[in-house]
Amino acid sequence: MHKVKKAYLYVSLIRSLPLLLLFNITSQKSIINKDIARWIKIHKLEHLNYSQFMYLHLLVLTIPEFRNLLFFRCRDRYFLNSINKIIYPRLKSLYITDNNIGGGLYIQHGFSTVITANTIGENCWINQQVTIGWVEGEGCPTIGNNVYIYAGAVVIGNINIGDNSIIGANTTIVKNVPQNCTVVGSPAYIIKRNGIKVHEKL
Repeated sequence: MHKVKKAYLYVSLIRSLPLLLLFNITSQKSIINKDIARWIKIHKLEHLNYSQFMYLHLLVLTIPEFRNLLFFRCRDRYFLNSINKIIYPRLKSLYITDNNIGGGLYIQHGFSTVITANTIGENCWINQQVTIGWVEGEGCPTIGNNVYIYAGAVVIGNINIGDNSIIGANTTIVKNVPQNCTVVGSPAYIIKRNGIKVHEKL
């Protein structure tokens, strides 16, 4: 990291004192640590050898999508969470309203993205302009572990997305997706199952 940027990182710690307090008192600290570890790995920041809080500070300072995720996690501390939202504004077009999201969620370019599911497993990846949400009278999706949902995809209704599945860009999913599958298109079809190329209707 450039020396000026590193200096700014340390100077800006003053305004992150409420963030430090929030991180230490939230009931979600263990799951936030999983998020931090995933984002550090994806952004190749391991070489910095920072403390856990310094990594948190860096991510909050530089990545709006991470702020949205963090403040969603910390909603159990409403007052302190609200203060931090003022200090570190969220990405306004990214909406997260799930009840249960596993650790390690990564949101890349979260512009115009809506995330509303029954549950989302661990280590999932969601891109920009994705809609995960309700169908009236049915419900919303249940998403497994290690699922990738790429740009412009729509995943709606009371459906299950299996572990290790990939939803391709601009794909519309309204049916269950088996685990270990890659799905593309609208209407969607499976192009890979358990590492083997196929062409199957969903």
